Amino acid sequence: MSQKVKDLKLAESGRLKIEWAESRMPVLMALREEHAKKQSFKGARIAGCLHVTKETAVLVRTLRAAGAEVAWSGCNPLSTQDDVAAALAAEETSIFAWHGMNTEEFYWCIEKTLEMKPTLTLDDGADLIFTTHSKHPDLARQITGGTEETTTGVHRLRAMAKDGKLLYPVIAVNDAETKWDFDNVYGTGQSSIDGIVRATSVLLAGKNFVVAGYGHCGRGVAMRAKGMGCNVIITEVTPTAALRAVLEGCRVMTMDEAAKVGDIFITATGMKDILVGRHFDVLKNGAVICNTGHYDCEINIGELDSRARSKREIRPANEEYTLKDGRKVYLLAKGRLVNLAAAEGHPSEVMDMSFANQFLALLKLHREGKGLAPTVHDLPKEQDQELARLKLRTMGIDIDRLTADQIKYATDYSAGT
Repeated sequence: MSQKVKDLKLAESGRLKIEWAESRMPVLMALREEHAKKQSFKGARIAGCLHVTKETAVLVRTLRAAGAEVAWSGCNPLSTQDDVAAALAAEETSIFAWHGMNTEEFYWCIEKTLEMKPTLTLDDGADLIFTTHSKHPDLARQITGGTEETTTGVHRLRAMAKDGKLLYPVIAVNDAETKWDFDNVYGTGQSSIDGIVRATSVLLAGKNFVVAGYGHCGRGVAMRAKGMGCNVIITEVTPTAALRAVLEGCRVMTMDEAAKVGDIFITATGMKDILVGRHFDVLKNGAVICNTGHYDCEINIGELDSRARSKREIRPANEEYTLKDGRKVYLLAKGRLVNLAAAEGHPSEVMDMSFANQFLALLKLHREGKGLAPTVHDLPKEQDQELARLKLRTMGIDIDRLTADQIKYATDYSAGT
């Protein structure tokens, strides 16, 4: 077993964080108890590339308890929690992750996880899948299947499958309702606000808070910003999303307009160049800019650098750019995921369902992957409903069920008014 983390001496702190997360993730813990007895992943070798947080560690522990051999890397250079990585390393997990790695180190870590010759992959952003396909196509052909956690990765994998380039089946965990409608909305919303507050300590109430993108993540951020007393402004390219934002009480305008009036900006689009030079030219003095999309290209940092006469880290995860005309702009988390680089990522309770989906998707691939076509597959709707029902049960909540007569009535086209 090989591994590389920042400092093994941090393991005790990480272990306590993981145990806290386990106390908040009852669905995944129930799956651990069930499948540890069965050793359901016996013979599986799983390479994972996903944010190394306390919640991810609960998933890693669960996969290992169920019989899998696991190798792991972080999917973002700034999202690894070093104490959690140390705790996993101390438990003899093959993990290659530390906070602040550069791009070369990032891909080196992915390569190290592939040395085990995985039978399954788990991805957040598809960097592991792309690396396998581009550099190790023979290995990719031997992999039974993979999963993808995030919107950007799913979009790219669907394009890859459409072009006939995908060599093994991938399950789009991100597209499960119990993932995107909870993790993306409530998880991103709360954790992004958490990251902004930790990095700045600013008062949110009364601020013009600009959210670029009104998909699930943007909606979640807007909802929480509104709850904190912000005046929420949305920028969009999709007419239906923009219309929804208007009807939900937000102001909608172009980024060119919003750049002149915003106090805090957060991008949540998955697209590059959302905030660029012409926007930096008109920002208010003291404006805060950050990103909660997967990659750091949503804010064009090169064009910000070219307009700055100096910059300094004024607080952790907060860089003060002094522009040539004297205005100051504050970039959080170097344009990386503010909710992970400046805070701890999504709350454990919401990741409980997302990672339960990951576990069940990998189990399906372990058992059935060789018979699936090499394309992007959705999780069954029935799994969504059963996971939601189980989550409700852990919260002490029960709901009604349709009677047999009601089920019959729902499809009775001869019934009148």
